[in-house]
Amino acid sequence: MTRKDFSRLIEAVKIVEELGFEGITEAMSLLLNEAMKAERSRVLGAESYERTELRKGYANGYKPKTVSSRIGDLELEIPQVRGGVDFYPSALEKGLRSERALKTAMAEMYVQGVTTRKVRKVFEEMCGLEVSSMEVSRAAKLLDEELEKWRNRSLGEIPYVQFDARYEKVRLGGSVVSAAVLIAVGITPEGKRTVLGTSVSVSEGEIHWRKFFESLVIRGLHGIKMITGDDCQGLKTAMRAVFTGVPWTRCHVHLQRNAFAYIPKKDMKEDVAGKISGILTAPDRAEAERLLDKAISLYEKKAPKLAAWMADNIPEGFAVFELEPKLRRKLRSTNMIERLNREIKRRTRVSTLFPNEEALLRLVSAILMEQSEEWESGRNYLLSEGCCY
Repeated sequence: MTRKDFSRLIEAVKIVEELGFEGITEAMSLLLNEAMKAERSRVLGAESYERTELRKGYANGYKPKTVSSRIGDLELEIPQVRGGVDFYPSALEKGLRSERALKTAMAEMYVQGVTTRKVRKVFEEMCGLEVSSMEVSRAAKLLDEELEKWRNRSLGEIPYVQFDARYEKVRLGGSVVSAAVLIAVGITPEGKRTVLGTSVSVSEGEIHWRKFFESLVIRGLHGIKMITGDDCQGLKTAMRAVFTGVPWTRCHVHLQRNAFAYIPKKDMKEDVAGKISGILTAPDRAEAERLLDKAISLYEKKAPKLAAWMADNIPEGFAVFELEPKLRRKLRSTNMIERLNREIKRRTRVSTLFPNEEALLRLVSAILMEQSEEWESGRNYLLSEGCCY
């Protein structure tokens, strides 16, 4: 133990001496903060401001976080790093997983009508805390406030953005209707994935998309180099109005699937899939256009509807050719959002029908916030220099 570490220990002991049990929370916060700083130094291979060839990255300040524990709320300062090193204090990993699971379970409570007694049981089993009915209600209110805060948090420069929509059944005015769940994800300049936002509405496609895009811009979204998305209703029109001049590439996976609706015979499916795959994975745009013209000529007589569809739709996937070859593989489809959609479907299939738009937004927000935090604290999706792992 260094002299500095020992001085922190003495400081923690003095707090307990002076305040007794009331000082335990403050003392534990002090010790945890010091332990996290020490762990960061070990991960970086150097102390703060220390010059050494063994250094793997750099300290980048602290992020405040309040963590609930059995001894009270701990006011912590989470050490941050930069320089391509992934770091999150091991002392908080277990608590972070429990916190995420708790938020999602609480959101599901709203939708499924879980009783307060059962919610209390969830708290006790997941957190080891005994809570009252009043505390459960207060926690539910805080959850709503936290989700609202997360949905409206400030954004920044996001070079690569993806959009997609899914639909869930909600009750509206005595009828059951489909509500569109719009989702936006992005990749930061540092290469981290993040969920930018979500919106739920039964309104017309273009109007909903436009309001959603405008809300992202108001929150500070800028610096977009490429947008990837599917041919969702109203998306392209709204995108041209809000993100004027930003290149857009249609998801290659969806393009291939959409083509099958225009195949006159099932035995053509494999051949068509191979042709489209060859076009979309061509080494450059010129070659892709050559292969597309060749495919259109091939299908003009035996599958005229398919040929016409390919001529109108396949070029919408060509903007990705403006990117470096190493970037195309991860940015030519909306696979990031597809994984989110599968997780949302897994959670929402239990409910089948939501009582209103607010209940659907609440659950989806909790799921997306959970995933976004995991992405942001995990490994990079792209290297900060722009090259894929």
